Amino acid sequence: MPVAPDLSAYRIEAEPYYRPVGDEVAVFEAAWRHRLPVMLKGPTGCGKTRFVEYMAWRLGRPLITVAAHEDMTAADLAGRFLLTPEGTVWHDGPLTQAVRFGAICYLDEIVEARQDTTVVIHPLTDARRMLPLEKRNELIPAHADFQLVISYNPGYQSAVKDLKESTKQRFIAIDFDYPAPALEAEIVMREAGADLALARTLVAIAACSRHLRGQGLDEGASTRMLIHAGRLAAGGVPLAAAVHAGIVLPITDDADVRKALGSAISACLV
Repeated sequence: MPVAPDLSAYRIEAEPYYRPVGDEVAVFEAAWRHRLPVMLKGPTGCGKTRFVEYMAWRLGRPLITVAAHEDMTAADLAGRFLLTPEGTVWHDGPLTQAVRFGAICYLDEIVEARQDTTVVIHPLTDARRMLPLEKRNELIPAHADFQLVISYNPGYQSAVKDLKESTKQRFIAIDFDYPAPALEAEIVMREAGADLALARTLVAIAACSRHLRGQGLDEGASTRMLIHAGRLAAGGVPLAAAVHAGIVLPITDDADVRKALGSAISACLV
């Protein structure tokens, strides 16, 4: 029988700052009570990961986070046999640890993983709540406190990168978007240590960039990017330079799009 690992490193001791924008907290808590898997949908940098951290703190559960990527295999999630000086030893993967010992497992940007990898979560997301470990010939019933949460950005969907319908329909979903301007300014002010005037200016810049979505930009400036620019500006970097480094350069490599975005931003800085 595997020895329970020390999950204290996965516990969030201090309350993360999170401002609800709708009924997402109530929906997540209801899903937790019924042990329903949760899918968070929304653009990058809009607060999905912070929300999961906040809910893990609120529910008092350890949070094991996995950043999905195209080279991730089922073994990366479930575990594998490794050679040690003592011989061949099985090591649980992060998903298996969460299943065995009752943590929330958060698979961030799950659409980045190969579809043959994500199939491993299917038995955990229906009435079975089981994780088959074929290499160990073991079937693990999920701990009563286990919950699976995934996130992805629908804006990046394509024929190649999308979740199977057989995967999506196993989850309840919570839709995320960037906050309303007043709330976003409050968040930027709090997280960046900026004053209200600076926060409002950055939110206005974000609105300009989001209007260019589909016109050369895949995504507008995220709340996360506003916080980065705000920290630079609050730290003494001139605002135009902070915006250029924190928003314009990261968001696009296209010279024409940068020029159009720069012109829109200049109007906000007047």
